[in-house]
Amino acid sequence: MALATELTMPQMGYDMQEGTVVRWLKPEGADIELDEVVAEIETDKATVELPSQAAGVLRRILVQEGVTVPVHTAIAIVGTQDEPLPEVSETPAPAAKPEAQAAVEEPPKLAPEPVASAEPRTDAEGSPREVRASPVARRLAEERSLDLAQIAGTGPGGRITRDDVMAAASAPEPPRAPAVAAASADRARGARVPLSRMRQQIARVTVRSKQQIPHYYVSVKVDMTQAMMMRRQINERTKDQGGRISVNDLVIKACVGALTKYPKFNAFFTDDAIQMNELINVGVAIAEEEGLIVPAILDCRGRSISDIAAASRDLAERAKSGALRPEEYTGATFSISNLGMLDVTSFVAIIVPPQSAVVAVGTVTKTPVVRDDQIAVADMMTVTLSADHRVSDGAEGARFVVEVKDLLQNPYSLVL
Repeated sequence: MALATELTMPQMGYDMQEGTVVRWLKPEGADIELDEVVAEIETDKATVELPSQAAGVLRRILVQEGVTVPVHTAIAIVGTQDEPLPEVSETPAPAAKPEAQAAVEEPPKLAPEPVASAEPRTDAEGSPREVRASPVARRLAEERSLDLAQIAGTGPGGRITRDDVMAAASAPEPPRAPAVAAASADRARGARVPLSRMRQQIARVTVRSKQQIPHYYVSVKVDMTQAMMMRRQINERTKDQGGRISVNDLVIKACVGALTKYPKFNAFFTDDAIQMNELINVGVAIAEEEGLIVPAILDCRGRSISDIAAASRDLAERAKSGALRPEEYTGATFSISNLGMLDVTSFVAIIVPPQSAVVAVGTVTKTPVVRDDQIAVADMMTVTLSADHRVSDGAEGARFVVEVKDLLQNPYSLVL
């Protein structure tokens, strides 16, 4: 007899401690397929889709929309229609308290939050009532010095969403009296900007990386002249199909080839071994307004350039719309950070634990070079490898990054 399966709050990252159920996409009693998306979960850094780990019927929802719970907490049960369910207590949705005992109930905090985001609203009669807001909405309000109590929520039960905060932030500010404006300017000059929850998590991860991972760095200059020519030819031929190839897609494809040849850079360091990863899941750094996320293009081995390009566009679009899957959010085994679009020539990137390597890519620039004792102009790009010295050595890192260089300088090998 099949046993009921508990769907739990996923841990999307080593430092994630809690998550919020934004909304359920399936009601109790609905038929569920394996890997079918059943809910949207919000973390410190993103909103992701939660797929079901079992097929059957969504027998019971244990955590209601708007509730924040620790990772690994059971949030729903999937099973057959008539089987007995395990004894699991349901976490109620947040509810307003009686007016005489009105108080603010907020999700557990990783660090103290500004008082402004915790102030209760007041209703038409001046009585305080609870402010309900998603973690992302609270973070955005903190960063923009907005009072959540003054923002109308359009989410379930009046919950303040990200869109509500962004709409409030874009609204024109009413004129202020000179004295008020001067006082505000004085406060601004001496104000301390509080850390958002996303910035706190980024701080924890980067400090852990630099303190625990002995980085070393290897840089090469890549002649991208042939690669840029090939890219233009491909994009010209496929322009009616709407699928353009970017420079970053070429870099991803070249890194996959190098990782296949040098799998140490697709490994994790553990206390007693080096864990070699079978799949090549390439994390792509995406800068959002709130901070940096590095979702992964999964199982890149054997993918064509056009397939990688389509997957990269899809990943970026779903990251912006909050439709990432948990395995994309945390499954990267190697990462690429590209600042070329910002006209950065070169930089070094920080390794994302538990990965052992990351490649930093600069912009492609027209540069004078010497060829056969003659000055010529080439499209040049700098690629820098940051690697974990516990997993590999400098000579291995050099061979890896030179392999990336050779593949990019002979780009037609990437499409064969």
